[in-house]
Amino acid sequence: MIRRAQENDINGINNLLYQVNNVHADGRPDLFKHGGKKYNDEQLLAIINDDSRPIFVYTDEKQKVLGYAFCIFQNNYGNKITLYIDDLCVDENCRGQHIGTKLYEHVVSFAKEHDCYHITLNVWCLNESAMKFYEKCGLTPLKIMMEKTL
Repeated sequence: MIRRAQENDINGINNLLYQVNNVHADGRPDLFKHGGKKYNDEQLLAIINDDSRPIFVYTDEKQKVLGYAFCIFQNNYGNKITLYIDDLCVDENCRGQHIGTKLYEHVVSFAKEHDCYHITLNVWCLNESAMKFYEKCGLTPLKIMMEKTL
């Protein structure tokens, strides 16, 4: 089942936030530290209650969070409304069950219902499996950010 996140989903979301952080910490330990997460509980609760930043969760029959999609409405490129996917994660123990695809398709339907022009997201080059997943979903590069570490 896919639905909007609720306060009682915070622990399940946190579990996935730690998983995402660890993927990034493995690839970029200069920027990410193992055991961290993107949001604290207070920030997470504020986001859950913010209609401009919908979070969708995929749950099993016991309401355990198996995946999420954090989204943000943005006004980009003049009067075009963008739905930005800030984060999409599927529990590492549940991958290969098409949960990510279902979450992504739900986000696409939601964006269409809200007259969005397009969906955007960022993906780290170090996360090849995520890049392949998004390409399989039909996303194409919009712009590329480059860096030189000093």
